[in-house]
Amino acid sequence: MRQDPFGRRQPAAGRRRGGGLRLWVLLLFAGYGAYYWFSNQSVDPVTGQSVLIDRSLSADDEKALGLQAYREILAQERPLPADAEVSRQIRDIAGRLVDKVDEVEAALAAEHGLEPSRFSQGFEWEVNVIDSEQANAFCLPGGKMAVYTGLVPVAQNADAMAVVMGHEIAHALLRHGAQRMAQQKLSQMGQMAGALSGMDPQQQQMVMAAMGYGYLLPYARKHETEADEVGLMLAAAACFDPQQAVPLWERMGAAGGQAPPEFSSTHPNPGTRIQNLQGLMPKAMEYRQRFCGQGDL
Repeated sequence: MRQDPFGRRQPAAGRRRGGGLRLWVLLLFAGYGAYYWFSNQSVDPVTGQSVLIDRSLSADDEKALGLQAYREILAQERPLPADAEVSRQIRDIAGRLVDKVDEVEAALAAEHGLEPSRFSQGFEWEVNVIDSEQANAFCLPGGKMAVYTGLVPVAQNADAMAVVMGHEIAHALLRHGAQRMAQQKLSQMGQMAGALSGMDPQQQQMVMAAMGYGYLLPYARKHETEADEVGLMLAAAACFDPQQAVPLWERMGAAGGQAPPEFSSTHPNPGTRIQNLQGLMPKAMEYRQRFCGQGDL
């Protein structure tokens, strides 16, 4: 520290320069992050929302990543034989849903005055049933699906199973995986900025926690809500009963035990989800009437 003629202590020049350098590093990364954000925005015709997807990630790249992940999962968790009864039932549900994908995509895009992207036209659909106690299912980019046998007793019927599978198919149609990859890239920029600017680990952890609660987790919950809507419309258009969604998620909530607070979760809490689904039910019933001639059940 230095002293001026009046006896006041002044910070060392090196420390001032260090603080200035930290600020410049943060500003540069913030500028690049903003550029990345705005230059990689596109409009999803299904939701009508502006979304962040890295323009360097092609549809073929996304499909290849999905296929690689699918092969790794099936190598670790062997699927049931294709001729097993549950396998046939799940494939039948999947086939009915897939048959309606193009029509539902077009209908949802038309609601926003947009043309459908037909992103799924290059999908090579496949579904396997995995023997596991997990009450879970997934659909990867490229149309690679799996249903775990633990979901069967929770779903209880084909209509509820279609709601879950429609939800998972919707994640792939809406390119939620690609959106998460872009979000992870922004997170990595933030971590790098913190490290290069001289933040200590505790400060970096606080910044990343704030980003998680303020941006990443709400975005993940938004994805779940979008997939609920698109999946419900898909199930309804395929002539399944969309009203089975509410008791399904009641059972899912009971099977999952005590849920964490919504603000700290990647998923809406069961009450919020059920409320959203109930609000969507008139639209789902209209889709059922429109696409398969069945409205009132």
